[in-house]
Amino acid sequence: MTYDKLDEAGIAYELGTVDGWTIDRGALTKELAFERYKDGLVFAGAVGFVADELNHHPDLFVGYGKVRVSMVTHDAGGGLTAFDFELARRIDRLGR
Repeated sequence: MTYDKLDEAGIAYELGTVDGWTIDRGALTKELAFERYKDGLVFAGAVGFVADELNHHPDLFVGYGKVRVSMVTHDAGGGLTAFDFELARRIDRLGR
């Protein structure tokens, strides 16, 4: 993987490989729902471990019954790269 910014076609292709992720203000984003607040906290902690393994760290917002994950590649000047989509796939594999 590289930190090369994806063009629009690359982003569109990669979006087809992840479920439920969208582009919001240039960031790859997904909001997940949880029945209990603590379940969202545990999930957010698991995201932290997965992100550290890839050395790619998303913004996390933990609210009541939801966790919002949002990311760009800062090393690419804020664009989206293969790292963003790889992290999205790893987050999706965490299960719930």
